[in-house]
Amino acid sequence: MSVRKITRALISVFYKDNLEPLVRLLGKHGVEFVSTGGTQEFIEKLGFSVTPVEKLTGFPSIFGGRVKTLHPAIFGGILYRRDDNNDLNQAKEFNIGPIDLVIVDLYPFEETVANGNDEGAVIEKIDIGGISLIRGAAKNFRDVLVVSSRRQYDEVHQLLQTNNCVTTLGDRKKFAALAFDNTSHYDSAIFNYFNQEFQIPSYKKSIQGGRTLRYGENPHQKGRYYGDLEGLFEQLHGKELSYNNLVDIDAAVNLLHEFGDEHAFVIIKHTNACGAATGASVKDAYVKAFQADTISAFGGVLATNKTLDLPAAEEINKLFFEILIASGYTEEALTLLRTKKNRMLLLQKARLSEVKQAKTILNGIIEQDLDLKTDAREDLKVVTKKAPGPAEVNALLFASKICKHTKSNTIVLAVEGQLLASGVGQTSRVDALKQAIEKATAFGFSLHGAVMASDAFFPFPDCVEIASQHGISAVIQPGGSVKDQESINFCDQHNMSMVFTGIRHFKH
Repeated sequence: MSVRKITRALISVFYKDNLEPLVRLLGKHGVEFVSTGGTQEFIEKLGFSVTPVEKLTGFPSIFGGRVKTLHPAIFGGILYRRDDNNDLNQAKEFNIGPIDLVIVDLYPFEETVANGNDEGAVIEKIDIGGISLIRGAAKNFRDVLVVSSRRQYDEVHQLLQTNNCVTTLGDRKKFAALAFDNTSHYDSAIFNYFNQEFQIPSYKKSIQGGRTLRYGENPHQKGRYYGDLEGLFEQLHGKELSYNNLVDIDAAVNLLHEFGDEHAFVIIKHTNACGAATGASVKDAYVKAFQADTISAFGGVLATNKTLDLPAAEEINKLFFEILIASGYTEEALTLLRTKKNRMLLLQKARLSEVKQAKTILNGIIEQDLDLKTDAREDLKVVTKKAPGPAEVNALLFASKICKHTKSNTIVLAVEGQLLASGVGQTSRVDALKQAIEKATAFGFSLHGAVMASDAFFPFPDCVEIASQHGISAVIQPGGSVKDQESINFCDQHNMSMVFTGIRHFKH
């Protein structure tokens, strides 16, 4: 039979939030309750009688609660097949009654780890009986409905209320799939906890929750996002975020993170900064960022790490943009910015906390540590006779931050607190420099006294030679080429300063 009437329910949960309406509905339909411990007390306080698990098993809860439900009287009632005569005869022989509904959640393992508890406390939150009950009920979905999370209570309540506690095979199979989602996620979290110590070469990453996107990178591609986006952002206005929007948002917030408490503003197009600046105010930073490329900024993703006020909003409102991200908005700014219905306004609630990066490649996945190194003053090694002045050092460090977040090969040209231009994603570093110079010139910037940053070393002195011809006075690069000395010599001969960081920042 594809439909099953629920007559007996095993309920044992850690979280009892919103459980009451479901218990009352089951009780109204005469369902027998089987339970133990705190859940048994909870159900009895609602006025319903409960058959204790201990009565069915003939054993008390032992070993500090580690063993309660692991018994044939419980698992037999869940797993025996109602349409198999041998199973039916054995159930009768051993006096095993059917259990048609299992409502069980899992100990809060991830929360216990996140709270910094010691290993002993963490280990005690590895669920044994609960996860076994869930898996058993999910395996026998042809006969049993399993509810494996408090997030499912409302949906199950609606289902059972509508159908008078009768379920279909499709209902039960769906909740079985949800159960295996929960158990596999749980096991992945446990493995990753243990694997911090042993580094077993096995990749397990489980993310629950996601959303279907309008499409992927292009309209003919399907797309989904997996993750808790609401934990990072509150969308205050605008249409649904797209795949490409999310990719650019990621680029924007990662670049902004480099600037700490400075008033910073970035404009992103296809994951690269076409504008970036720091300033005395958000408005000041935005105006300087916009100057770097007033064409590419059209339709871009804008972001600031500060509260966006009305003066900044009045400037920004003149531009057509897709997305604006800020750590806060004044009411006046928000009212003005909401006048265009499709632009997306995001409030950033938290910083990114990931320390690893992974992507699919070939027939597998590659993973690496995130590039969390920000070049600082103490990293700079002056390799030329002339040392950069204070303003040049500030400009070099500023340019290096942008360079780190720009697609390789890249060259970034800047002055203190302002991006002038960048050459992005070129197959040759010389081409990247030429592209940057061309852009800076096109937007009316003089490069006299500007600085140059490179994501990797110069294999030849050609880049410093070209830079010198346009008045660039200081250079920051990792160093490490067998021909470093040729670049150093040229800088010495042309009154340029150059610093090495010893850190490469490729981005592919």
